[in-house]
Amino acid sequence: MGHKECCEGGCMVKLVVGGLIGAGLALLLAPQAGKKTRKYLASLAEEMGGKANEAVNEFAETVSDFVDRASDRASDFLKEKEGLTKESKKMLLAALEKAQEKLEEQRKRLADSI
Repeated sequence: MGHKECCEGGCMVKLVVGGLIGAGLALLLAPQAGKKTRKYLASLAEEMGGKANEAVNEFAETVSDFVDRASDRASDFLKEKEGLTKESKKMLLAALEKAQEKLEEQRKRLADSI
């Protein structure tokens, strides 16, 4: 799986959820006292929740940095290339609009999952 598919498919979320489900099933099927198992599951869920939050925060920061850099680079490019042909400007505008659409799609996916 490539980096692009991983980001779009939510690999990190799938990994964390799968790990939680697997750990929960293993603990439920293990020969332990119910109270001890529930206590362990609660602490494990808290720990995994913290790790998931860290991963989400790191990803959000990475996306934010990427958008800032892309915006700065586009601005610099336009300043340097003021003599661009009309067709070149149209192509650049189309690329920026497509990038904006992709970001909006991801924003909506995230908002819907909340």
